[in-house]
Amino acid sequence: MAEGVIPQEEKRGIRWGRLAIWGVVAAVLVFLTIGLINAFATQPTEGKAPDFTLETYDGQSITLSDLRGQVVVVNFWASWCGPCAEEAPDLEQAWRDYRGQGVMFLGVDWADGEAKALAYLERHDITYPNGPDLGTRISDAYNIRGVPETFVINRKGEVTFFAMAPITYEQLSAEIEKALAQ
Repeated sequence: MAEGVIPQEEKRGIRWGRLAIWGVVAAVLVFLTIGLINAFATQPTEGKAPDFTLETYDGQSITLSDLRGQVVVVNFWASWCGPCAEEAPDLEQAWRDYRGQGVMFLGVDWADGEAKALAYLERHDITYPNGPDLGTRISDAYNIRGVPETFVINRKGEVTFFAMAPITYEQLSAEIEKALAQ
C-alpha cells in the first residue's frame, strides 16, 4: 500500500466518528434551545389555567379542574418570603369573605420545608388549603419566577388575573368580583 493512503476500513471509522460527533452537537443544541424556550416562557395571564393536583398539608388531594364552576385563587408563597408574609393577612381575609360565594383559595408552598411552612401557616392564621409543590411540578407549569405570585382563575378554568408581587385585599377583591361576574 502506498504511503499516505488511508485504508477503506479506517475511512469508514472516521466517517462514523464524525457522525457521532455531529449527533452529540445536534443533541446539545436541541437541549439548549429547549432550555432557552423555558427560560423565556412567561406565566399564564389568560387562557386555560394549567391543571394540577395539590396534596395539602392536612391530607386533602385537590385537583384544579375539579373546581370548575368556582372562582379559584392560586397563591404561590414560601415561609422565608417577606412579601408573602406582608400579603398573608389580606389573602386570609379575602378567603374568609368570599369562600361562601363560590370562591376557593389554594396556597402552593414553593421551595420550602414542611416544618417552616406549617409554622408560617399557623403564625399567619391561614385557614384555606395549602400544600407543598413537590418536585416543583405546579410552579413549573405556571412558570413561577419567584414568590409571591397570585393567579385568579374564573369558573371556566381560565386565568383572568396574574400578580407577580404582594397583592392587597382591595386588588384581590376587585379581581375576584370581576371573575364572579363572568
